Amino acid sequence: MVEQKIQRGRDRVSRLINWGHWFAFFNGILAMIVGIRYLQSPGFPDSLIGWGYLTISTIGHFSFLAFIVYLVLLFPITLLLPYSRILRGYAAVIASIGLCTLLYDTVVYQDYGMHLNPFAFDLAWADLNGLLQGPYFVVTPIVILVVELIAANWLWKRIERIQRRNWGNKLVMFIGLCFVSSHLIHIWADAADVTEITRFDDTYPISYPATARTFMESHGIDGSNTPDIKVERNLNYPQQPLQCHIDQHPNVLLVAIDSFRADLVDEQTMPFFYHYSQQNQLFTHHLSGGNQYSSGMFSLLYGLQGSYIDAVDLNFTSPLLTQTLKQQGYQLGLFTTISGMNDAKPKAIFNDFQPYLAADDTGKAQSDIKTISSFEKWRTQQQGPWFALLNLKSPEDYDTPVGFLGIQTVKPAEPLKPAEKVLFNQYRQSLNFVDQQLQALLQTLPTNTIIVVTGVSGKLFTSNTDEARRNVSPENVQVPLVIHWPVTISTKVNYRTSHYGIVPTLMTQVLGCTNPATDYSAGRHLLQPDDQTWLYIGDNRVFAIYQQHEITVIDRHGKYRIYDENYRHRLRKKMSVPEMIEVMREGRRLYSH
Repeated sequence: MVEQKIQRGRDRVSRLINWGHWFAFFNGILAMIVGIRYLQSPGFPDSLIGWGYLTISTIGHFSFLAFIVYLVLLFPITLLLPYSRILRGYAAVIASIGLCTLLYDTVVYQDYGMHLNPFAFDLAWADLNGLLQGPYFVVTPIVILVVELIAANWLWKRIERIQRRNWGNKLVMFIGLCFVSSHLIHIWADAADVTEITRFDDTYPISYPATARTFMESHGIDGSNTPDIKVERNLNYPQQPLQCHIDQHPNVLLVAIDSFRADLVDEQTMPFFYHYSQQNQLFTHHLSGGNQYSSGMFSLLYGLQGSYIDAVDLNFTSPLLTQTLKQQGYQLGLFTTISGMNDAKPKAIFNDFQPYLAADDTGKAQSDIKTISSFEKWRTQQQGPWFALLNLKSPEDYDTPVGFLGIQTVKPAEPLKPAEKVLFNQYRQSLNFVDQQLQALLQTLPTNTIIVVTGVSGKLFTSNTDEARRNVSPENVQVPLVIHWPVTISTKVNYRTSHYGIVPTLMTQVLGCTNPATDYSAGRHLLQPDDQTWLYIGDNRVFAIYQQHEITVIDRHGKYRIYDENYRHRLRKKMSVPEMIEVMREGRRLYSH
């Protein structure tokens, strides 16, 4: 009798486990149906390979999520409380909560472009009324719970019949094959840069597709010749066709200096540029759009916040500024290094330029000398109007040419560690070298040339690249901005400006475009004080929101910290939700819906 009772208990547990597997599979299907909502943001594939990858990835991913929920929340209860009625009710409630959470995540993703995390949850909770409109989100959880209860009971009554058909092992093999295949295909797509596949990387929640670019390259698999697969455009850039009328065609030189800190432009370190700034239009509180070369250059040429930097459409769409200049008959020249060309994002950022690249192997100072020489030679050969982007890189590596006689070392205004003091003074030597190059360059230009001199980003005195990448302090993002207009007297602009305003200014002043800046940029004309209370700095991995008295730093996992306006103290407070909602919506504003 005892043995029979034990055996009946084992049979009951076995039947409950089998039922749990099928219930998890059923919820995997429901999760796939809900997951279709995620695709409204990136858009559906345009090619067979895209549809194939998306299909197997969806099957594998959502089945895996459903199984994990079963394994963590249902399987232990099956062993502890092997009673079918209790388990069926409990499972239906857990599954309903899971599907409702997934549904809510699709809403947050569509509105903010990110999945639920501490940062997104705080935003979404504060914006609950705006997100969950109408009776749809009240009725849906009830409907889901009813469906789950019906499915749980239906499967329990038919579990033995389902088991006799021997479908279980085949389904497990099929789902496992989909899961593994999707990751293998993504490894190839990442190495071959097949954007029709990689553009879905962040679409599904808790999705971490396998990547192995270096592994593929080390084994001789090179995807560099793989043709780009054009995808459906989902970015309204610009939102309205540009209306531009140009009467004159002045030449334009944009000098973008890597790692160019505003607080070290003084009369002792950069005597020429200091006096030049006093004689022209000086913006005393100007911020780059990023703390790295890629995000800073992106904000400078596109005028868009860094959340768009990985938008697939921009791999095929050059900046509207350079597009319009080219349409108006300008010759566009890019003068930078090979690394400067390769490190820029997105792919199309320099498409409209004729590149003149200096080698990096002899040092950044030497490459800057070659860059300026290439520009001078190119400029004298131009017969019509031209636009040149001149990118100088010496300050990034604290570099000066061999034998350079610099300036006297000084004590830093802020207390620094011994190693930082060395970098500080070497950085000043590099700025002094750049100052001499600017003097030789700018004094030889024709008088009708519009000259914009600014920094790509600021500079942190550290040799730790990870620290520099994460740091979004004013030292790392505040840069000089000086504009020389041929007929404008010297002025100082003391309110806050940013790289986002440079494109609208040039589009309006040089190209005569009458569109509102919001049609193509996140900024406003530099001479129009912006009533926006916040500024987005960074890319879509680590970024900061600069407000009047605080700086909120957020990483891609949604963890955030709040500092004072000087980035000195971490504040124990919650973020300002209304501004953060505006930030997230600005990051989605140009997408089709």
